[in-house]
Amino acid sequence: MSEKETESNDDLLIREAFVEKGWNEIHSQDSWQILKTVAEFVDGFDRLAKIGPSVTIYGSARTKADHKYYQMSVDIAARLVKNGYGVITGGGPGIMEAGNKGASKNGGKSIGLNIKLPFEQVPNQYVDPDKSINFDYFFARKVCFMKYSQGFIIMPGGFGTLDELFEALTLIQTKKIARFPIVMVGSEYWKGLLDWLQNTMCDSEKNINPEDLKLIKLVDTAEDAVKVIDEFYAKYLLKPNF
Repeated sequence: MSEKETESNDDLLIREAFVEKGWNEIHSQDSWQILKTVAEFVDGFDRLAKIGPSVTIYGSARTKADHKYYQMSVDIAARLVKNGYGVITGGGPGIMEAGNKGASKNGGKSIGLNIKLPFEQVPNQYVDPDKSINFDYFFARKVCFMKYSQGFIIMPGGFGTLDELFEALTLIQTKKIARFPIVMVGSEYWKGLLDWLQNTMCDSEKNINPEDLKLIKLVDTAEDAVKVIDEFYAKYLLKPNF
């Protein structure tokens, strides 16, 4: 999508937001939207309830197959399924494809929670056909990630990856969900962010507690990433997060 087309679409959406609508139109549109949202939750819950213990791998949709983080994601997923976990991703290209590839090629459960977008997101070929779920709404998709994941592997990524990372941290910090391991992979990529969280957000401004940063583990190898997951559940029983 060109920059001009993006601006045109944004302008249209902004203008529509300010158009006055009658009660019948509002009621009709909102009612159908609610039903569509409920349908996404029902479909997601019904299909994901059967997958068993799984770990979600997050990361950029733009990572190419020859990149070291793509290859590392394949390795992480392979190790996870060999240890009995299913692998959940966003179902798209890049790191998501790598995660599904590592699971599929090693006989594990490969789950994809795909989001419909005007760009980037096309379901990858490594998701199990019966475990590919499409979403229109990000919030419904995020609930399913949280509810059915026993751990998060955070590979280098962009805004979407950060969104999922901080969503998980917030829910665990506020005790809305049970604690589960959050593993960030790639110190050269994440060090700047983690230093800012420590030095500015925690030490200087005191907007989080030092204990909050202990929710994150930073590693640099596939072996260490999976080791964090295994060691966490050597002490805690697996259970749904909601």
